[in-house]
Amino acid sequence: MEVDNTGGPPNRELYALLHLSPDASDEEIKKAYRQWAQVYHPDKYQDPHMKETATENFQRIREAYEVLSDENKRQIYDIYGMEGLNSGLELGPRLRRAEEIKEELERLRRMKEQEKSLAHFRPSGTILANLSLPQFLGGDGIMTGMAMASQVQSQLSKNNALAISGNLQVEGSAGGGAASAVFKHNISSVSSIEFIASAGLRGLIGIQTTRHISSYSTATMAIVKSLHDGSINLSNTWTRQLSDTASGNIQLLVGPQSSIAVGWQKKDQKNSAAGELKIGTSSFMASAQYTRQLSSKSHGRIAGKFGSTALEVELGAGRKVSEFSTIRMLYTIGIQGIFWKFELRRGGQKLIIPILLSRQLTPMLVTGAFVVPASFYLLLKKFVLKPYLLRREKQKSLENMERTSTQVQQKMAKAEKAQQLLQLVANRKRSKQVEADGVVIMRALYGSSKALKKVDELREINEELASQIWDVTLPLNFYVNDSGQLKLHGGVKKSGIMGFYDPCPGEHNQLLVEYTYHGEKYKVMVDDYEELVIPQESHRIWN
Repeated sequence: MEVDNTGGPPNRELYALLHLSPDASDEEIKKAYRQWAQVYHPDKYQDPHMKETATENFQRIREAYEVLSDENKRQIYDIYGMEGLNSGLELGPRLRRAEEIKEELERLRRMKEQEKSLAHFRPSGTILANLSLPQFLGGDGIMTGMAMASQVQSQLSKNNALAISGNLQVEGSAGGGAASAVFKHNISSVSSIEFIASAGLRGLIGIQTTRHISSYSTATMAIVKSLHDGSINLSNTWTRQLSDTASGNIQLLVGPQSSIAVGWQKKDQKNSAAGELKIGTSSFMASAQYTRQLSSKSHGRIAGKFGSTALEVELGAGRKVSEFSTIRMLYTIGIQGIFWKFELRRGGQKLIIPILLSRQLTPMLVTGAFVVPASFYLLLKKFVLKPYLLRREKQKSLENMERTSTQVQQKMAKAEKAQQLLQLVANRKRSKQVEADGVVIMRALYGSSKALKKVDELREINEELASQIWDVTLPLNFYVNDSGQLKLHGGVKKSGIMGFYDPCPGEHNQLLVEYTYHGEKYKVMVDDYEELVIPQESHRIWN
């Protein structure tokens, strides 16, 4: 049995071999083993080659059953995979029951998490450099101001945390700074209290308490006193979860600058949006922003502000350049002028560089400031960045194929042998479904998602694509049950299913299935760990 070293979810190959869900009961495991034992039992075959193939696959089925039917082994396999079993993982001679193993593993996990949290400091920081092109052209230097802020958070214990921060700011010939500390104590699982102190430009002391009123609502109250003028601010904030992806909040502030604010936020897999309306005794402000995930690595953003002290619109886009780094460029036009803003984010650190292009809002400057960088980026992306990234990706893919070629060839040979044993029954089931006008798998391909998309577009498989995908039409016809349904369980890597193998280890795989049902054509593509149930009306191809 192989171990999944891709860093993704556990492949749970043993469950895939027996065509089981990871939540299968003991009775379901026994039933599946009996069914597969009938298919692969060596005594069923007379041909020496087929008998050898059946013996090899029967051994795989028996090994899977031995692990999953043993409570202790199954517990270890579910958490550590085959690596845990093959390494002879021992949790002490006193642990004999599955419940004891589970409790011990939970205890070890909690200890690890506690040690990690106690030793873990979470630093974050921001550097802001304000540049001005008109000032530079006037001979006064390009930098108009700079600001730096840094914060370190530490989990002192299970219920106590400390955050220390500081900032420095320079604008022209004036500047200043401040240092602050926040101590947080969890009173219970639903409430906490924070003590706040700050010295410098805005010296203050305060206290804030938060309580989860229900599973959907949270209330926060705070009182803060300024050490400069002695003024006191009181604030109340109520937050409500409106849906799985949206929340809203209301904040009431009473003090020298009293105000009321209403906000809303929504975030799902591809979209993020937020808006706020704030009305004060001497000002008002309305703001909104929307971010759209354009791909797995890039996003677009539009934002705007309108109020008594601001009027601006912001457009921009960003791209993830590595696992922890993101760059973004924004174009801003408002009453303060025309700006370009460059941002680099890495982990908890941010570098922000706003560049003032002009205080004049002439049509030529407004259009040129947007069109020129956008055109430059599109040209750079098309002729430099995209070709380079494609070459690098192709090179990595080739290196990975060379490194895993022997292992892949061995797995392909196993999949071919498994399909040979399934062929007779699969053909019989397919003929039965054809007669009943039921589910007939016409084509099923498994492998690299990029290769599958090309195959779907070209409607043919060339030599390059053939090495990245595997035809699984036969095993899927085998898995169609007598009721005319096919189900592949979620949470299980599909490469472990009998007759399947992974042609591109380490890459994102998908399964493409084209089938007919009651004379109509259907098509579906699912991710590697996604559940598949056929037939579904949503899969239907409408001409």
